[in-house]
Amino acid sequence: MKAFVLRSYGPPNVLDLTDIDKPVPRDDEVLVRVVATSVNPYDWHNMRGEPYLARLMPGGLGLRTPKLGILGVDIAGNVEAVGKDVTEFRPGDEVFAMLLEGGFADYVCVRESELAPKPKNLSYEQAAAVPMAANTALIGLRDVGRLQPGQQVLINGASGGVGTFAVQIARALGGEVTGVCSTRNVDLVRSLGASDVIDYTRADFTRNGRRYDLLLDVAGGRSMSACRRALTRKGARVIVGGQSGRWIRPMGSMMSAVALSGFTSQRAALADVVRCTENKQNLIALTEFIESGKITPVIDRRYPFEEIPAAISYLEKGHAPGKVVIAV
Repeated sequence: MKAFVLRSYGPPNVLDLTDIDKPVPRDDEVLVRVVATSVNPYDWHNMRGEPYLARLMPGGLGLRTPKLGILGVDIAGNVEAVGKDVTEFRPGDEVFAMLLEGGFADYVCVRESELAPKPKNLSYEQAAAVPMAANTALIGLRDVGRLQPGQQVLINGASGGVGTFAVQIARALGGEVTGVCSTRNVDLVRSLGASDVIDYTRADFTRNGRRYDLLLDVAGGRSMSACRRALTRKGARVIVGGQSGRWIRPMGSMMSAVALSGFTSQRAALADVVRCTENKQNLIALTEFIESGKITPVIDRRYPFEEIPAAISYLEKGHAPGKVVIAV
């Protein structure tokens, strides 16, 4: 089968499209023929080995060489074969999943406990846009942010992969949503259900006098002290990402924000989707929203499988409204 193999850190051209053996599912695994995948910042952080601090941390990227051999965390496809202990799936089933690696390939083995039925009303490409981005938004809003109906929610970075899902999920959970984005994406964010949209090129959400119960901070770029001005007295800032750097960012600013929140009534916390152990249950919950029409994936660009390096290069620029998906 074909797969993009990562053997060393570097720019997108280090990804080597090559032939490797098709994997064989273990007793509790399902072999999935990948029909579509998508690219995420997680992929290019692992590809470049940045920030360097992450190479030194337990469970991190790998000190000198990449820990992950085949990138790609989002998949949608068909069940090809199942292990002897698998009871929920059978060959031909349409499925999707969030993995830690392996999606940039023709086939991948997935534990039954991580695989979910594909939403019936989505194409494979649409379904592949969902897992990591929508799961991150759901965890950040529902679990870490503890969003309650009627609360005021600010999504900073509302037009990106996570942000476009976050606007819709926050609305589905009963929040009153304000989105922050650039001028060209204002109409998009409003169409997703935001009752108000702030164009960050024209206004500073930390200085407009409005206060929110929950700030889901996808874009980062603002200090905790600045964000506190936009929060209610017991408001929460849930940090998803931030401005990237080679050495420490965004990890340094994220960790310092959480540490400093211990000295105030306003809370700061991280939404860590990579270490989540309930991805399947979250995908099932998201499927309910999707099939009821409350959530629709926003796709910016589509690339063929052979152009995955180009797709990652485009995503790295940081201007994609919605998701970038791959047809395998």
